Amino acid sequence: MTTQPQLPPRYLRTPEAARFLGLSGRTLEKHRTYGTGPKYSKIGGRVVYRLEDLQAWVARGDRSSTSDDTGNVVLPAKRHSAVSPAYAGKIVR
Repeated sequence: MTTQPQLPPRYLRTPEAARFLGLSGRTLEKHRTYGTGPKYSKIGGRVVYRLEDLQAWVARGDRSSTSDDTGNVVLPAKRHSAVSPAYAGKIVR
């Protein structure tokens, strides 16, 4: 009988989280700025991501075919008027 070791909650800084997601650190920073990325916390001046939040954000993009329309979308790292009222009325090209 083998038992899985109980892992403590895991928090990743931006570079580690970006590597985990296969993104650049800059892309993750843009997602944070535009409100399109995974949930994060600030501890002091440091940004940290819970592993579970990164996995949940990725899971929002899960599809079984190209015709799936689950309503959940992982938006690109750019301004979206639907995301933040601060961007409402601004033209995004």
